[in-house]
Amino acid sequence: MADAQCLCGALKLMLREPPKLVVACHCIACQRRTGSPFSVGAFYAIDAVEISGAATEFVRVGDSGRSVRIYFCPTCGSTIYWKPDALPSMIGVAVGALADTDFPAPVLSIFERSKHHWVQFDGKVEHFQQGAMQKYSPDLTRGSESR
Repeated sequence: MADAQCLCGALKLMLREPPKLVVACHCIACQRRTGSPFSVGAFYAIDAVEISGAATEFVRVGDSGRSVRIYFCPTCGSTIYWKPDALPSMIGVAVGALADTDFPAPVLSIFERSKHHWVQFDGKVEHFQQGAMQKYSPDLTRGSESR
């Protein structure tokens, strides 16, 4: 259905289903991880993603207190995907790695407490000063377990 890859093409993901959720995150960790004011991630059921190529793992503790495993290409350094322990059946994919200008816009904007004041989103976006795990994780987990 869709493919994501790093800058050099050594690390690739084949995504066999549409994303369950698209999120813009303004947390400081995502700003530092991407080198930009926010990240945009698409969340997929982990069993709908096929990964090929080598990846280096970096583990950090997220604001939820749980680990987030971030995977990047050891050759070019592009961050392509991550696995939050808080959503064990999901995988987050960097929307920029899809290189699809028609990709759906985020429906959530999280950790806006650290959002740059000049960042604005058009359309219907739900805004959260912190995370939205409590609201969305049961739906995401339930959706992937029902297959």
